[in-house]
Amino acid sequence: MNRRTFIQHSALTFGALTLTQQHLLSALFQEPWKITMLTDDLGIFEEKGGTIAFLLSKGGIVVVDSQFPEQSKHLIDELKKKTEKPFRLLINSHHHGDHSSGNISFKGIVEHVLAHTNSKTNQENSAKQNKSEDKQLYPDQTYTDTWCEKIGKERICLHYFGAAHTNGDSFIHFEHADIVHCGDLVFNRRHPYVDRGAGANIKSWMNVLDKALEKFPRKTIFVYGHSANGYKVTGNTDDLNKFRDYLGNVLKFTEAEIKAGKTKEEILKATIIPGGEEWKTEGIQRPLGAAYDELTAK
Repeated sequence: MNRRTFIQHSALTFGALTLTQQHLLSALFQEPWKITMLTDDLGIFEEKGGTIAFLLSKGGIVVVDSQFPEQSKHLIDELKKKTEKPFRLLINSHHHGDHSSGNISFKGIVEHVLAHTNSKTNQENSAKQNKSEDKQLYPDQTYTDTWCEKIGKERICLHYFGAAHTNGDSFIHFEHADIVHCGDLVFNRRHPYVDRGAGANIKSWMNVLDKALEKFPRKTIFVYGHSANGYKVTGNTDDLNKFRDYLGNVLKFTEAEIKAGKTKEEILKATIIPGGEEWKTEGIQRPLGAAYDELTAK
């Protein structure tokens, strides 16, 4: 059967299906990723891993985070369809594999890879531990507090406000568009991973979010690394306020349980955090365990 005949037969068959069956069949032919444009030249890419942001400018393509190798290849192919400009800069919000292991797909095609200096160190240490050094593309540019550069019409600034999800997380601000990629500094209604092995600290994380709320305008659009089902990976300062309060409630609840004589194992059996009822996803043990270790550390 030639291609034209196949398409004709497929169209006839599709038309005979119920609406529900058509939706199910359509889903089989849809790409596994989703691209959403937030402005004419700045968008987000969602597939597997942390949310990616990208800028299409006359000065070249800028990408924030890279998910995994397969996903980053999908992204690269899609962006090449949108512009013939070269890949100017790849930014890692932090080192975790669902945000940086796709870096390797950019090897040989991107001019520079940028991250906080602690993020690069964490990526190197993690790769050594996992014996995956040959699968890495490390940042060749790093910063400590603030980094800014004008690319095309956009001015991009990276800000480090202290230890939080790790000790190397960046806020990436596209100032002209007033859009900030938060990486995993914000989990929208999803229990966060707190990487104490990479310098994470919940109390400091709350301070980091306070600094972000002071730094960025009220009308800023924020892009989050992860969100729970039913919630978006974009939002506003209300989400940052609620996530900061959630973290405070995690510490408050855990501290009260410790004072009541509960063991770590008993605390981890909790199914809800008082004051953080919107966070209903699996993984509540992650923040509770980290809070217990933080509060009992000597």
